[in-house]
Amino acid sequence: MRAGEFPNGTRVLRAKIDMASGNINLRDPVLYRILHAAHPRTGTRWCIYPSYDFAHGQSDAIEGVTHSLCTLEFEDHRPLYDWLLDNLPVPSRPRQYEFARLNLSYTVLSKRVLTEMVRGGHVAGWDDPRMPTLAGLRRRGVPPAAIRDFVKRIGVAKANSLVDMAMFEFSVREHLNRTAQRRMAVLRPLKVVIENYPEGAGEELDAINHPEDPGAGTRRIRFGRELFIERDDFLENPPKKFFRLAPGREVRLRYAYFITCREVVKNDAGEIAELRCSYDPQTRGGNAPDGRKVQATLHWVSAAEAVEAEVRLYNPLFVRPDPSAGDFAADLNPQSLEVIPNARVEPALAGMNAGDPVQFERQGYFCRDSDSAADRLVFNRTVGLRDTWAKVSGGAS
Repeated sequence: MRAGEFPNGTRVLRAKIDMASGNINLRDPVLYRILHAAHPRTGTRWCIYPSYDFAHGQSDAIEGVTHSLCTLEFEDHRPLYDWLLDNLPVPSRPRQYEFARLNLSYTVLSKRVLTEMVRGGHVAGWDDPRMPTLAGLRRRGVPPAAIRDFVKRIGVAKANSLVDMAMFEFSVREHLNRTAQRRMAVLRPLKVVIENYPEGAGEELDAINHPEDPGAGTRRIRFGRELFIERDDFLENPPKKFFRLAPGREVRLRYAYFITCREVVKNDAGEIAELRCSYDPQTRGGNAPDGRKVQATLHWVSAAEAVEAEVRLYNPLFVRPDPSAGDFAADLNPQSLEVIPNARVEPALAGMNAGDPVQFERQGYFCRDSDSAADRLVFNRTVGLRDTWAKVSGGAS
């Protein structure tokens, strides 16, 4: 053993150890650091700080750890781990094994980089739903069972690799498909006025809560003369393979009626402000007595009953599948968060608890955010209905 001192006054205790059973392969590891400085919690009562190499094995032995699982970079540290356990009076003999760390595409798991992202204001905090932290995943609505399923699917390996984020989202999507009830929400509202529906009238329709779980029951939704549909579900001059609503075209409103667009009303700027439509009263429930078919079914909400909400759509945090840890800021995706301030949702969603999963029909899986309030609903998208990672190039669609 020998003592030394760094220029900053930190004293160290070193041990020179032959690690290689007859081979000349010496290391000179730092065992203790002695620093006379105030500690944030213990003040000046303690000045001896054991290094990780010195403390690791002994801590495991004292705590009764039988198998210490480490990442591959600790393989070179194992001889010291074993030597100290063999030569110090410890109560048990743990074993260290090294495996490849988990690396996910389009994100980083380095604590150093994640800390820099928080400190640099690139994300809103450790629980930002874009962060791969447990707090972030919880706030985004990822269920613990989906994380466990993902871990079982990928297993452990001795070789470094990059796991496709699509595999993680598959586990999340598969779990939420079984557990999340369905509701309708219109993210970018376009007003529809059904001209041949009586003014001031309305009715209630039955809607199923889960198509694969009859035990989930049904709910009642309000239908009336004025509705909102998704703006993307209408085109004034549609291309050949666009099957949703267009002038003169008939579509089905989910759980409701067939409607046909008769007129497009625009504002002074030439933007589409509302659609004037007609409905067929004989198609209540979504089927025509004469057997005619339509090529699209649209979700909708009642203009009179719908509740306004902010919806946050989360996309990949980085534009590259393997972002650079040295210059991660250059690889950040500027479209990783899209905020939609004036969505419209079913009134039943106002009573949801934070974190409860729900599928917005045709949109994806969402949960109510923790900073949501009764007069300000906020929903986070957990995952979309389909895998979009194959299309990612500078941000997800």
